[in-house]
Amino acid sequence: MLSKSWWGSLAVAGLACFACAAFATGSSEPSSVGSSNVTTADPAVPRPPGKPCVVELFQNDAFTDFSNHPFSYTPPSGCGTHWSKVVLEADFSVSAGRQFDRTASLWLGGVNLYFGTTEEPSATVAPSWHVERDLTDYTALFRHAGQGQAVLGNIVNDTYTGVIHGSAKLLFYPASIFAPSGQVPDAVYPLGSDPVGSTVSLNDPTSQLAKTLNLPRNVERAYLDVFAQSQNADEFWYTCVPDQYASEVQSCGGGNFREAEVSIDGQPAGVAPIYPWIYTGGIDPYLWRPVTGVQTLNFTPYRVDLTPFAGELSDGAPHTVAVSVAGAANYFSATASLLVYLDPHAKQVTGTVTRNTLVGQPPVPTVDDTLKTDTSGNVSGDITTRLSRHFVIEGYANTSHGRVDTTVKQTVGFADTQNFTLNTTTYRQQIDQLTSMDGTSTSRIGRFVTNEYSQHRRYPLHLDYDQQVASDGSAGITTTVHQGYEQKVAQRFGGLTLYSASVHNTVDTSDTLNYDSGGHFTGHGGQQSAQTFAFHDSLGGCYRGHVTSAGGVVTGDSSGKGCPGGDNHVEWFTHPDGSPGYGRSLLGW
Repeated sequence: MLSKSWWGSLAVAGLACFACAAFATGSSEPSSVGSSNVTTADPAVPRPPGKPCVVELFQNDAFTDFSNHPFSYTPPSGCGTHWSKVVLEADFSVSAGRQFDRTASLWLGGVNLYFGTTEEPSATVAPSWHVERDLTDYTALFRHAGQGQAVLGNIVNDTYTGVIHGSAKLLFYPASIFAPSGQVPDAVYPLGSDPVGSTVSLNDPTSQLAKTLNLPRNVERAYLDVFAQSQNADEFWYTCVPDQYASEVQSCGGGNFREAEVSIDGQPAGVAPIYPWIYTGGIDPYLWRPVTGVQTLNFTPYRVDLTPFAGELSDGAPHTVAVSVAGAANYFSATASLLVYLDPHAKQVTGTVTRNTLVGQPPVPTVDDTLKTDTSGNVSGDITTRLSRHFVIEGYANTSHGRVDTTVKQTVGFADTQNFTLNTTTYRQQIDQLTSMDGTSTSRIGRFVTNEYSQHRRYPLHLDYDQQVASDGSAGITTTVHQGYEQKVAQRFGGLTLYSASVHNTVDTSDTLNYDSGGHFTGHGGQQSAQTFAFHDSLGGCYRGHVTSAGGVVTGDSSGKGCPGGDNHVEWFTHPDGSPGYGRSLLGW
């Protein structure tokens, strides 16, 4: 039961208890045990009560080449223009055979609706999978008709035979007394140059995804949703080493530090840590059948708070918002969307940035090593890469509510240690990497704190690649991977915690590839994997999912274990998948 202090806090934030209809899934859901199809422990997007209006974007399209698939969008009829929630649902499949993992993205009016990759098939398994994304914060985009497209390049020939099919639709849940519409951005601006939508390739650290915008003169808050996906030579960036070591340890060069940098008019404005996604063909394809890596099929954007710049963005002059990737070495595929809240009671907001300590802190890591090479050419030792930056960005905006001062404080960290053992029978590379971010965004009117949002993120990665050569020349390559995604968020107002939540998503997998003395692949063994997804929040919400596999078959699939009553139970307006969402927990101005 909510305490009286909680009730008051929720009412202030527009989350009174009548709006707390829950979304529940329980152990009665069908089990996937025995299946070879894609199985993950990820939660679905929770839904409000009521029947949604559905707009189909495309149905059962076949992706057999690199042509884009256009579609037309018309707002739903009979649901008004204010919705409690907007959800994208997409379903994909690939026929049995041979096929690479492919990158898939969906777009409307230049704005990204979905970004992820596909599952690789096998000769006997034709996988299918379902993805969802909460797009409520993009409501302004959906109030008008527009053109969109699905981008999913694929090759089908005598060698690569897997045909990919896909369908997608938008679900609009009408606002009601039980599920009121929340405060959402008033405008959404894509940074890409394609008017329908496409990613931009960032080939090196100087490449930019950039857009010069003339924004309204009454911007009071601004956020940037950023995706940066590693491709080509950068696909396995987390396994690479600085150039000076590449030859000695027989690894890719370019270093193993990557980070997205956000700028406004050339001035550093924020940082977006990059997740080390591993696709279903990555390192050893059997690692990811049928349990995929963290977010592999459905990436989550990182949201950068640009509110300290609101006063400057409102000055009527053109402003260039840009994203680059520090360390990019061919290449990252990037997209970003600027979400803007306007002051409805002011024609002109003024203000400026008063402090920015990110300026003058370039993203240049330090590198140390303990490598030793003996007289026989055997190599052993570590290469360690580290970077830690703390920065503060402050700015104010003169709004109809008075002068609002916003402070964004963040500490971003990167630590990577790679241990190498190279000799005549062994090539072993062990990677321990941790990307971290701790930050707080605070807004004040005078001495009164109107809003405080904090977040804590950790992206741990452990990868052990162990190649052993036997005396007869045959070889085995055992790969073990641990991926994690950890997030804690809290929203405070007037010293009271309105809401807090945590997400923990881990995948552990291993497999051994076997080769004969001629280097021919003879099979694999020992495949096993496990994913655990856990969410809980201060409203009593709880989600637990756990799935295991061995030999490419699901051996365990549980849902709700560890939650009260053994059932998953989350409020419809929450984000149990860890996706960003500020609007509902902020004041109604």
